[in-house]
Amino acid sequence: MAGGSFVAERGHGGDYEEGRVTAFVVITCIVAAMGGLLFGYDIGISGGVTSMEEFLTRFFPDVLRQMQNETRHETEYCKFDNELLTLFTSSLYLAALFASFLASTVTRLFGRKISMTIGSLSFLSGALLNGFAINLEMLIIGRLLLGVGVGFANQSVPLYLSEMAPAKIRGALNIGFQLAITIGILAANLVNYATQKLTNGIGWRFSLGLAGIPAALMLVGSFLLPETPNSILERGNKEEAKNILQKIRGTMEVDHEFMDLCNASETAKRVKRPWMNIMQARYRPQLIFCIFIPFFQQMTGINVIMFYAPVLFKTIGFGSEASLISAVITGLVNVVSTIVSIYSVDKFGRRALFLVGGVQIMLTQIAIGSLIGWKFGLNGEGSLSHVDADILLALICLYVASFAWSWGPLGWLVPSEICPLEIRSAGQSLNVSVNMFFTFVIGQFFLTMLCHMKFGLFYFFAVVVLIMTVFVYFLLPETKGVPIEDMGRLWKDHRFWGKYTLDVNGDNDDDDDVYVFNLKA
Repeated sequence: MAGGSFVAERGHGGDYEEGRVTAFVVITCIVAAMGGLLFGYDIGISGGVTSMEEFLTRFFPDVLRQMQNETRHETEYCKFDNELLTLFTSSLYLAALFASFLASTVTRLFGRKISMTIGSLSFLSGALLNGFAINLEMLIIGRLLLGVGVGFANQSVPLYLSEMAPAKIRGALNIGFQLAITIGILAANLVNYATQKLTNGIGWRFSLGLAGIPAALMLVGSFLLPETPNSILERGNKEEAKNILQKIRGTMEVDHEFMDLCNASETAKRVKRPWMNIMQARYRPQLIFCIFIPFFQQMTGINVIMFYAPVLFKTIGFGSEASLISAVITGLVNVVSTIVSIYSVDKFGRRALFLVGGVQIMLTQIAIGSLIGWKFGLNGEGSLSHVDADILLALICLYVASFAWSWGPLGWLVPSEICPLEIRSAGQSLNVSVNMFFTFVIGQFFLTMLCHMKFGLFYFFAVVVLIMTVFVYFLLPETKGVPIEDMGRLWKDHRFWGKYTLDVNGDNDDDDDVYVFNLKA
């Protein structure tokens, strides 16, 4: 369903044969998903770099002195509590927040490919600035450029994947974006482990500069990939859009799907201000989920681990090398668990993964907080035995795994597939901006929260996860296997969201072969 209307040929109930899953569509989606490498590499690289003494010596000497107990600090929980240090990590996501609004307009008016090109060029520029940084100002400007790249990539790539993929494997192909993120995180952890062994003190430059590799991959992909049929229709070229649709579906028989796309496009063209439109009552479900899914995704606390894994491991007693090895292990678990999600999302559905994953996240957070509290108490004075360290690492791996096969990929998949075309770019921009805002909040304030809340921080996240699991249970319908232009009927049939819909039947009569269901404003 798109544009508030569900179109179906009489006697078919809206279902049509989408054609086979072609190698062409799989390859294009894999190449597009490489945009996730940008986001993932940066998430993984910052924690390792900020734990390197050479990097701290050049840019954050106060933090290094604090770590070495040359200045007084409150507890061991506060070792890395420094606003400038966290600004290095979080500034990227503040830039991504603002870039996502511009990216929404560019994506809608000029297409998904243009947004991917702009994102990759900006990210490449930021990576070069960071790699050659000689002062803190140059470092932060580079991070801001990286943020612009992330904002454009996260806006365009999930949309591209959802629009190119057939409904029956849309979940698996869309999660390719999240898989690329996890591969980027793992690659960053491996790079950090290798570069910290360099004796000339420039390992951090390699770590930051190598971010240009995923940016270059995405830049090449943005030139080679075809535009989506939806985006081509938005700009008025029906013949080209149908040709692309036939190519990606591997069949000439695409009339039903193409009719749905055309109807969605015509409705979208009547919407001059998508940001005003998404605020209307008819789009209340999409608005709510595009805000709360990314909010809850970040409030699982996952970026506590992804950003600061080496820092966290060092805080609780791991050595420098051990902390980086542990980060590599969690990164590997992240990748494997995301592959599990690719297999299961179109088999068991979105709701099952959301709910089971939420329970697993909550239980592991409680266990992690309890173990840290038992061993370190409120004053942070304690130590871990080898057995304790192994248990803690295992719990963190379970926590990462539970996020990676549930809220991680679904946080990008569901918002990208539930919005009709006329509000899709606005909905995705809202999803990205909320995600980036709370990523910024976690990145900027986690070390301060750890300093003041101590092990209770993990209990705080566990309570939020309980709330978000209840939220999904009562409010999210199952979107598995539903064509993206037919999604609106789920809200009409839902026990809560149904009150926002009404079959007004103003445009059809008994002689038509098409039924149109409009949503009540």
